[in-house]
Amino acid sequence: MITLRNITLQYGERYLFRDATASIGAKDRIGLVGANGAGKTTLLKLLAGKEPYDSGGIDKANYVSIGYLPQDGIAAHGKTLYDEVHSAFTNIIELNKKIEEANTRLNDLDTASEEYAETLELLGEWELQLEDLDVARLPSRIESILLGLGFQSSDMKRMTDEFSGGWQMRIALAKLLLAQPSLLLLDEPTNHLDVESQSWLEGFLRKYHGSLLMVSHDRAFLDSLTTRTFEVYQGALTVYTGNYSKYESASVERRTQLEKAYVKQQRELAKTERFIERFRAKATKAKQVQSRIKALEKVDRIEIEQDQSEVAFSFPAPPRSGQIVIEVQDLSKSYGELQVIRDANIRIERGDRIAVVGVNGAGKTTLAKILAGVEPYQSGERIVGGNTSISYFAQHQADELDPSLDIFETIERVAEVGNNTTLRTILGSFLFQGDDVFKKVKVLSGGERNRVALAKMLVQPANFLILDEPTNHLDIRSQDVLRRALDEYSGTFLIVSHNRDFVDSIVTKVLEVRKDGLSLHPGNVSDYLRRREEQLAAQGRAASPRPPQQRQPKESKGNPKEQRRLRAQQQAKLKPLKDKLKKVEAEIAELESQQSEYETLMADPDFYKDNAKSQEVLTTYDANKAKIETAYETWSEVSDQLAEAE
Repeated sequence: MITLRNITLQYGERYLFRDATASIGAKDRIGLVGANGAGKTTLLKLLAGKEPYDSGGIDKANYVSIGYLPQDGIAAHGKTLYDEVHSAFTNIIELNKKIEEANTRLNDLDTASEEYAETLELLGEWELQLEDLDVARLPSRIESILLGLGFQSSDMKRMTDEFSGGWQMRIALAKLLLAQPSLLLLDEPTNHLDVESQSWLEGFLRKYHGSLLMVSHDRAFLDSLTTRTFEVYQGALTVYTGNYSKYESASVERRTQLEKAYVKQQRELAKTERFIERFRAKATKAKQVQSRIKALEKVDRIEIEQDQSEVAFSFPAPPRSGQIVIEVQDLSKSYGELQVIRDANIRIERGDRIAVVGVNGAGKTTLAKILAGVEPYQSGERIVGGNTSISYFAQHQADELDPSLDIFETIERVAEVGNNTTLRTILGSFLFQGDDVFKKVKVLSGGERNRVALAKMLVQPANFLILDEPTNHLDIRSQDVLRRALDEYSGTFLIVSHNRDFVDSIVTKVLEVRKDGLSLHPGNVSDYLRRREEQLAAQGRAASPRPPQQRQPKESKGNPKEQRRLRAQQQAKLKPLKDKLKKVEAEIAELESQQSEYETLMADPDFYKDNAKSQEVLTTYDANKAKIETAYETWSEVSDQLAEAE
């Protein structure tokens, strides 16, 4: 469907991409991974045609359409929410315009003329196309996707100008999902979604008919959706089969093999160089020396990738707090006429590890600010427990840092412990080394500002951490370091985060924030969502009229011979389905093995030098993708039949 051929892009002396080669097939599910600044967003822009490259090429079939969702920067104006989203159907709008113009033209033409007959024929074709697009279902499709992304029915007639940045991104995402391009390019699509909307999007994308290439710092989201992984690292684009977890294992294995090959090659090179050095001056060995010098020049030298720098820190041991860390009683908070929190009651005790969930706008960030003591409220009480010391990480950390200060000054002004050497050691653990510590906050990237904010928390010993979206702008490696630090932390913490994979392994309670109050649930976010789905299902069953109960036939308690006969009969019935299932599984395994071999070939830059052979492989690769999709559909159908028969 799409092929990248030896893409090279250079900024100054740094290669963002050097001979990057890969292919994207129909219905591919690809995760794009790499450290912050590696070039993930740039690759999406190259594919979307929004950024030029220096050399190479991107081959795309004529029928392929591409939809791109950036991280931010999209804003819609001048239309209602419904009309803005409806504008995604440009093909339908164009067809309606053609039909309207054709009807107008028919009124002015002679019915006996050739032009009238041609216009009438075109009109029929356009109306058939419109019928195929199922225009009658458009309103329900639009509403279904908007509701899934967290909008309310009452929002449909609101002007898009009224929606904030996060909601603007949801509008853009809704338009893309409705337009259904051949390839969806998604850059951090879950950044502006609450847990429920994220779960809905995951389900929608799982059934999406086109291809996906997405950047996400949510491991669980990638693992759930992707079947291939593109890694961007130091100018190279490496293709792996499997989701993020499989990529992690495969990348470690690949590096191990590369290191072994490097050591072996270095040994051979050293041996050759010693021979050249030893016999360079001997006339009798001149021919052999020249031969080895030429051979040495032709060697394709293996390069070992340098280890990526990684944030490394742990929270200082906190002072012991009282049993009750903090509580709120009958607390209410409003912004003008908008009531965000009403009559809320919650008690947080020593050792609690809490994830905060709730739909966007429910008041999660507001609650975090109130607990941190940085946001006023109208009524109720906020009671801080004995010996509780609070450290707060704000969601929009850029707003909390003074842009006129440099990094060292920012840390020094809040430091309660440590001298200059200690502070520089802490900053070094967050990758701020040497003169980097004197960079002004205003020139830092989003990820760098987040690291400064985390460093601030280390110089302020606290036994209650409040973190509002701490993983924004952190790549997966840095998230893992923060997760380990929180897992080892002996104090109490509360985290607002849409990143379920990040919080699931470290929290023991879930705080649900609703318009009508707060409630605390045991377990992690996955436990909470599972119980919620079970409750909704139970409510649905209770609301549905029950069919009349049929008397179940009693199990036969006949003699053993009769029971054996029945079992044999059942096995005979199941055998064809089991055989078919094994056959399909073998077919899938063989096809996926072939695809893996083709992907290894396609990752080699020399592969494209033989145009005829590369085209043959690419054609077979795309054909196999379709076969695999069909085989999986067959596997699913047979599995369902077998389960029903059993």
